[in-house]
Amino acid sequence: MKLNELTAHELGALLRDKKVSAVEITKSVLDRIDSVENKIDSYLTVCGEQALKKAEGVQVRLDKGDVKSPLAGIPMAIKDNMCTEGIKTTCASKMLHNFIPPYNATAVSKLYDSDTILLGKLNMDEFAMGGSTENSHFKQTKNPWDIERVPGGSSGGSAASVASDETIFALGSDTGGSIRQPASFCGIVGMKPTYGTVSRFGLVAFASSLDQIGPLTKDVTDCALVLNAITGYDPMDTTSSNVDYPDYTKALVNDIKGMKIGIPSEYIGEGINPEVREIILKAVDTLKALGAQCEEFSLPVTEYAIPAYYLIACAEASSNLARYDGIKYGYRAEKYNDLLDLYRQTRSEGFGAEVKRRIMLGTYALSSGYYDAYYKKALQVRTLIKNGFDKAFEKYDLIVGPTAPTTAYRIGEKANNPLEMYLGDIYTVSVNIAGLPGLVIPCGFDSGNLPVGLQFIGKAFDESTLLRVGYTFEQNTEYHKKKPVI
Repeated sequence: MKLNELTAHELGALLRDKKVSAVEITKSVLDRIDSVENKIDSYLTVCGEQALKKAEGVQVRLDKGDVKSPLAGIPMAIKDNMCTEGIKTTCASKMLHNFIPPYNATAVSKLYDSDTILLGKLNMDEFAMGGSTENSHFKQTKNPWDIERVPGGSSGGSAASVASDETIFALGSDTGGSIRQPASFCGIVGMKPTYGTVSRFGLVAFASSLDQIGPLTKDVTDCALVLNAITGYDPMDTTSSNVDYPDYTKALVNDIKGMKIGIPSEYIGEGINPEVREIILKAVDTLKALGAQCEEFSLPVTEYAIPAYYLIACAEASSNLARYDGIKYGYRAEKYNDLLDLYRQTRSEGFGAEVKRRIMLGTYALSSGYYDAYYKKALQVRTLIKNGFDKAFEKYDLIVGPTAPTTAYRIGEKANNPLEMYLGDIYTVSVNIAGLPGLVIPCGFDSGNLPVGLQFIGKAFDESTLLRVGYTFEQNTEYHKKKPVI
């Protein structure tokens, strides 16, 4: 296998044994970007020269034995909504087409501290709003398994780059499934950690009570290594949790005997593609064969998750995106009559259709006379959803189900039907509403050879259990080893 096709932990072992250098690995991935990026379009910015220079510096320190991190010398890429000092951070929007941050997001700083090598910034749905990466102002990322299909969203560039071996791992953000759904569509591992475990400082806000940064990787071991690097308390983020974080690699144990796993009947009933349902149930049979106790149960408030999520997310987006007015940074309209017209023209020209739709929905939900009927009601439903999960976790160690009702759909297929697109988030949004961790791993392929992702949902701060189950499933199956032919 070529170096760019290996996992982070495999490359780390080769680096420690002095069989390869950080420069060779970085060159291998940059060569891959050169050869397939024109078909996949996962990057918005590639920092090739910077990456090679950094690799040289890391290699000098590796040779001296100064480096402790298992991720040292590993190339990675970042979703373009995390601030990177001196490197454009656009959120795939015309509004931030020229924005170069003066500082790094905490998650990015932590990866730099681990001596990883930044390859570039990845495409996404504008301001992380969408499930297909069709809402990017700059380009349409394609799914490596079938370039006529979407890679998922909003972290579509992150998932596609990992699946196509154009990076070793990537960071994405997940507000309602934006790490997990693209991981499912692209046949890789994706984790949305518990809310508050990874600092949001430097992440451009979409919906502050739902957003969470997480890793997209080639296998579960890499997921644990990246989590170790990016989790931790950050005083710069007021929602950061000051708790003791474990070493997640200790959870990589091939044993789930006696574990109790619940399957919500609402997740495998109406609305799911029959082929996807069959693959998910087959994966559940594998878990049973490995010694887990699996049973169906009812999660009654599931049907209210989508309306509650979109009310909360759009309300917070309307507030967060008010800062883009053409005054201090970002895009500014050239023709305007007065200050009010400057705001109007800048926001009309700078935002795309989906962003405008969500700002309008959110502003309406927060407006006088509608606040109690919509936003307040959505917050009450949020509590009911969280209570539903709490009750389930009294009985089960974790919950399992599909990630999305379908496999990756064709580019343009749902572009004119936002409601259908929103309904595709049915199995993922509850996790963000309740602030829980969710892990997605590949568990099979449909008749069109498109990947299907199995989603594990855990108790708050119990990523270790998810990693253990995901690792055990992975060790006893071959799905994660399959690669797309580009």
